Amino acid sequence: MDLMEKLTILSDAAKYDAACTSSGVDKAPAAGGIGSASACGICHSFAADGRCISLLKVLLSNACAYNCQYCVNRATNDTPRATFTSRELADLTIQFYRRNYIEGLFLSSGILKNPDYTCERMLEVLRILRNEYRFYGYIHVKAIPGADPILIQKMGLLADRMSVNIELPSERSLNTLAPNKSKAAILAPMGLIRNGIEENCTDLIKYRHAPRFAPAGQSTQMIIGATPESDLQILNLTEALYRKYSLKRVFFSAYMPVVESSLLPSRETKPPLLREHRLYQADWLLRFYGFEARELLDDAHPNFNPFLDPKCNWAVNHLEQFPVEVNRASYETLLRVPGIGVRSAKRIIAARRLGSLNEAALKKIGVVLKRAQYFILCNGKQPDGARLRSDNMIQAVLSDKAAHLLASARGEQLSLFSDPRLLTREEVAKCLTGQL
Repeated sequence: MDLMEKLTILSDAAKYDAACTSSGVDKAPAAGGIGSASACGICHSFAADGRCISLLKVLLSNACAYNCQYCVNRATNDTPRATFTSRELADLTIQFYRRNYIEGLFLSSGILKNPDYTCERMLEVLRILRNEYRFYGYIHVKAIPGADPILIQKMGLLADRMSVNIELPSERSLNTLAPNKSKAAILAPMGLIRNGIEENCTDLIKYRHAPRFAPAGQSTQMIIGATPESDLQILNLTEALYRKYSLKRVFFSAYMPVVESSLLPSRETKPPLLREHRLYQADWLLRFYGFEARELLDDAHPNFNPFLDPKCNWAVNHLEQFPVEVNRASYETLLRVPGIGVRSAKRIIAARRLGSLNEAALKKIGVVLKRAQYFILCNGKQPDGARLRSDNMIQAVLSDKAAHLLASARGEQLSLFSDPRLLTREEVAKCLTGQL
């Protein structure tokens, strides 16, 4: 098998891994080296500040000794197999970089023989890139659960970001679908990476030129829709991972039926993309808006409303906290108003030091008044006479897509001249409770 055939197979096999963000590194090349982890490029991965980073996303091998039911590369699945040598993959990465195809590397692998053997092969790729080619570009590597802690430590000193896929939201599902993996084996390298980052921060205070350990932090990914866990269980797990392991990101991957199994949804099942989207929105609220998982979901409502985003759904169910006066509300309170984001909340705080804000000023700042007008006061008045507790407010926060879905359910079709929010009170109630 030639190199191009291997690349075709192994790049295609890597497409199901979503955890390849590349934010958090601003390392410049040293004298005599090439590449930069901070340079922007044309790519398929997005940094936290919106930059695009091109990554060669590939597996070292898709020949896996494990038999995870949800994985296209599982041992019993009939699929073409290929394996790079460490030298082949390192040379390929440098060739692509020199042709300006990529800015960095995302490296993962199936389990070759055992975790230690696989980790050693991946580590050799990183060693060739960093030490022989003096490559200073961005490298994201997947740590292998069950590998020796020394190998994990060496990986962290060569990679910019590391990740360990938690795979499934509960230990019970993991035992059912991935019998070769365990919760303890997955969480152990997470703890090693967290400790390595914390110790490295202390070393850098004492020694300015100490080698950096995974400077872009660590992330993880879990599959959504392959198992029966609720959104509440997934969000609680996400919150716990952020708190205990200081993760940079938790990625959610809607399950794509690629193999037949009696333990999984059928291949005709559509991926739960809307559910994945809602979880990402909630994840953003946890990370940047000061929300907690228990505020967004509870035992009575364990799943997100398909018609309202999590922030708007929370606001509609907590009308007693609104409206808020934008000229006096705290930053934390402003963040909870639908239509006001992190950037616009900071701008409001800065702008109102120079004078009181009105509707026109909020528009210039970037507030989405279409949503926010029902939850705010400007100098004691609501914009355009909006009424907080009216049915019109609840109807207005429903998305156009939801209105079209409801019209479709009633056997109607909305034209370009129809008002997509002309819903009955009963339909609005059903939307908010997730019955439609």
